[in-house]
Amino acid sequence: MKNRPGDAGRLAGDGTSDDAGHWRAPAAEGPVRARVTVPGSKSMTNRALVLAALADGPGTVTSPLDARDTLLMRHGLAALGCHIDVSEVSRWHVVPGWAGEDALVDVGNAGTVMRFLPPAATLTSVAVAFRGDPRASQRPVGAILAALRELGAVIDDGGRDAVPFTVRGGGGLAGGVVTIDASSSSQLVSGLLLAAPRYDKGVEVRHRGPRAPSAAHIDMTVRMLQAAGAEVEACAQAGTAASGRGHDTWRVHPGVLRPGDVHIEPDLSNALPFLAAALATGGAVTVAGWPAESAQPGEQILGVLTEMGARCDWQAGGLRVTGTGTVHGVTADLADCPEATPVVAALAALADSPSRLTGVAHIRQQETDRLAALATEINALGGDVTELPDGLVVRPRPLQAGGQPFATYDDHRLVMAAAVLGLAVPGIDVGNPATVGKTFPSFTGLWTAMLKGAP
Repeated sequence: MKNRPGDAGRLAGDGTSDDAGHWRAPAAEGPVRARVTVPGSKSMTNRALVLAALADGPGTVTSPLDARDTLLMRHGLAALGCHIDVSEVSRWHVVPGWAGEDALVDVGNAGTVMRFLPPAATLTSVAVAFRGDPRASQRPVGAILAALRELGAVIDDGGRDAVPFTVRGGGGLAGGVVTIDASSSSQLVSGLLLAAPRYDKGVEVRHRGPRAPSAAHIDMTVRMLQAAGAEVEACAQAGTAASGRGHDTWRVHPGVLRPGDVHIEPDLSNALPFLAAALATGGAVTVAGWPAESAQPGEQILGVLTEMGARCDWQAGGLRVTGTGTVHGVTADLADCPEATPVVAALAALADSPSRLTGVAHIRQQETDRLAALATEINALGGDVTELPDGLVVRPRPLQAGGQPFATYDDHRLVMAAAVLGLAVPGIDVGNPATVGKTFPSFTGLWTAMLKGAP
């Protein structure tokens, strides 16, 4: 990252300008011992909202995440004609419907919104314009726009293959077979699958290209579709299963989606910083409600923590992670849990040996170029991080807070990485902490309370 941006005047995670907001990441005075409850999964909440909006009757979403990304999804679905009643904080009521006039969807910088709603917009009979934050125009959506055109959609994007664009709804699509390269984001597959039951022929999505990241999130989409009554088949192209690529073809048959009550699990990616605190301080942290089985990449997250020296035990009503006070370096392919990369990189900077994190080239195209941002900010503390084409090499060195704030690049995961580093490096001043409101508005308060022993 050639230029290290300052935080003044940058767009905060809640969509407002934050000229002077800073947060001093608290240092740990000893082993952290706490029990925390994290909000619901963003990935599950936004999938549940889309499926409920496409169902044949009213439904509910229980224990949803209330954050900027889910607010953008709610507003986007409302623009398409759906009604979502959020008067009950823990139980949202969704009534499907379609817009009768042209609509505008603000995607913000939410990948799920910019990739899940265009396929749904083809079902309307109006023109739906998609706009977003400046960064949104740099995030990959061209593959899903091309796939929708192949299925018969009319989309105007001025040849940019990017936000902004307009979907001219024709009241539905015939559907059929489509080939897509989803190596830049698994959401490109999920977006097509979610709307597929409403297409006349359904959709068969064939991923052809390098390994699609975040396979667990495609599995989540399939499971949630099946729970809503869709008939979905997932299979591997001949020869790819043996190579470890897993499923790369998904077939969704046309049919009715059943409304129901979808319960949202705690967000396991957002729980990771708290578990990392146990490892970094030699303490013990329990995350309440951690599911024994999940469509989220929980198994992969815990596997990486275990390799770094954590002990993971199931307790009554939650998962407990215990650290020894020593963090070990790790060689890890994070392709199946890429959201963990910033926190794992922060832990690696505090480890007793070097780490090599790979499989995450695509996170250069997320909220920011996360690999460049992590290398820049950890090195500014005195670290030794080298970028790889698809990851990072982290060589631990003594760290010290410098004169500049830890820049967060409008990326919620950078705030979390800074918090973990701050446990062992006193005085880290985190710029624009409000950006964490993208998926976890209460993060800094809960983090501070955890260190005080009162989460």
